[in-house]
Amino acid sequence: MTEFHQYGSITTIHGFYDIFDPEEQLMRLEKKLRQFSRHMHMSLVLPSLYDEIHVPDVLDNIINQINEVDYLCSVVVALGGTQEEKKFREARDCFGRLKKKGRDVKLVWVDGPRIQAIFKKLQEHKIPIGVPGKGQSVWIALGYLFAKETSDVIALHDCDIVTYDRLLLGRLIEPTANPNNDLEFCKGYYARISPADIEMKGRTTRLFAAPFLEALVNIMHERGESMLEQFFRYHRTFRYPLAGEFSFLTRLARAINIAYDWAIEVSTLSEVYSRLTPKKIAQIDLCKNYEHKHQELSEKDSRRGLHRMVVDIAKFYLNYIRSHGMPIDDAFIDMLQHTYYSMALSFVKSYSDDAESNDLVYDRHQEELTVRYFRDFIATAWEQAKQEKEGTQIPSWNRVTYTVPDIYIDLLEAVERDNE
Repeated sequence: MTEFHQYGSITTIHGFYDIFDPEEQLMRLEKKLRQFSRHMHMSLVLPSLYDEIHVPDVLDNIINQINEVDYLCSVVVALGGTQEEKKFREARDCFGRLKKKGRDVKLVWVDGPRIQAIFKKLQEHKIPIGVPGKGQSVWIALGYLFAKETSDVIALHDCDIVTYDRLLLGRLIEPTANPNNDLEFCKGYYARISPADIEMKGRTTRLFAAPFLEALVNIMHERGESMLEQFFRYHRTFRYPLAGEFSFLTRLARAINIAYDWAIEVSTLSEVYSRLTPKKIAQIDLCKNYEHKHQELSEKDSRRGLHRMVVDIAKFYLNYIRSHGMPIDDAFIDMLQHTYYSMALSFVKSYSDDAESNDLVYDRHQEELTVRYFRDFIATAWEQAKQEKEGTQIPSWNRVTYTVPDIYIDLLEAVERDNE
């Protein structure tokens, strides 16, 4: 996606590397990062499920690529999906291949007894820790990094990226590690085209998030809700708001709340919005194409797949509207569903034209059916939002340490003992 258009108030960093020799560009990028690492200590957080270590074609490549870089001071793997010590040790051995001179590697065993004891202690102090999932795993892994006090910049990406290479990692972390700019948060974006199916992926972003945000921008504008309009316009500026890859300064990371459900990405964007001026926020084109595992639609089960994802994201935005002074009722939701549906159908037409010109497979009928399901999921999100008063964010670590000052000591001991 090589072009140079700047849209909105944040900075867009484009993929100009694609024009030149990629090997030479990678060499220059990593040379810069090695220089930065003398003064800016960089860490990488990898949320991973136990099952992902049994997809060696993907994970082995990620580990091999990371082992080619020498600017990271630490890698922290947030391991979920198993309570069995034998499986934890298996995962620890697998990710232990990331260890090298000058780089510390630790696994945070999220479901293990020591971390679970920490969760229990926090709950005894009335601190909500959410439910198991990526958000909770990321939150506890960040807490360990903060306890270590060795990181200035933190990058995060998933462990299921089929098209991963170390250029993605370098580009992800460079904007916030670079002392020559004043960026504090950087979000990744990319194309999502399946080489095997020759079709567009990223349904939740294309068919839900983009038209939903566009609808909310228009609604808030018509109602004179300028602050909410500005908020949703900011989210709309991101080319891939649901991307799981981002980097930020540690001092910012300490201060933000983390959503424990599928709203983690949009929640993080919202937290950043409330704490930074737009010029300290960027998005970056990470790679030519991005491929990872795909979720089922799960139209009949709101606890799984894209159904749960859409509900969690819509619920977060609805709660945000209510918490910022605008009441919502059933009539508003009905209007929002109709507005979203109309907007989404126009997006489908645009995607169809785009696919036609690029010789991609495009099932317009199926896309329109998916939009219908997403429209109905908004009503489910509203029903859940009416029942849940607290939201789905885990408090920032700055807030946690205020209530439980010794929590970092407990966390360091738990992770160190698990990794003995």
